[in-house]
Amino acid sequence: QVRLVESGGGLVQAGGSLRLSCAASGTIFSRNVMAWYRQAPGKQRELVAGITTGGSTRYADNVKSRFTISRDNAKNTVYLQMDSLKPEDTAVYYCKTTSTITGDVYWGRGTQVTVSS
Repeated sequence: QVRLVESGGGLVQAGGSLRLSCAASGTIFSRNVMAWYRQAPGKQRELVAGITTGGSTRYADNVKSRFTISRDNAKNTVYLQMDSLKPEDTAVYYCKTTSTITGDVYWGRGTQVTVSS
């Protein structure tokens, strides 16, 4: 059974930093595309950042140069380093994995990030 567990969320002041982690189990992590999404109250879930099996990354325009996604295949973990946080970054952040072998998609339960002004 595939399981994704996010951690690292919390309350931070504007301009501060947080590092989110997503630990995966039950899947061949190195063969999975990983991504972070977020959903703010009353808004649709949106892509924040993604990283391929080869390490290529992509970012939403509103987080470029502030957020960095990375992965550690030895630890089956993907990270999201978030710097220069803004109140509009407040949301529940979700980890998503897509298997390049089966195409199956799994989501974590999310971690709350709150940025105060």
